Amino acid sequence: MPKKIRELKSLLLQAGFAYKPAKGSHSKWIHPKLSQAIIIAGKDSNDAKLYLEKQVTEALAELKKIEADEQEKPKE
Repeated sequence: MPKKIRELKSLLLQAGFAYKPAKGSHSKWIHPKLSQAIIIAGKDSNDAKLYLEKQVTEALAELKKIEADEQEKPKE
């Protein structure tokens, strides 16, 4: 069963993404540690498209990897 758009937005907020409004039902989600933004279209109550769930999952995994690498590197 697909996740709701509100669930994806909640995951992004918890991970530290910032919300930027866009035209219509679109919203842009950015994170300072990632180079690419995620665009989410639709109402919060709509089912998320499979490609959108995949984008969010991949972005969260990439962010987790970046943060793990930062933890491993000692600060000078």
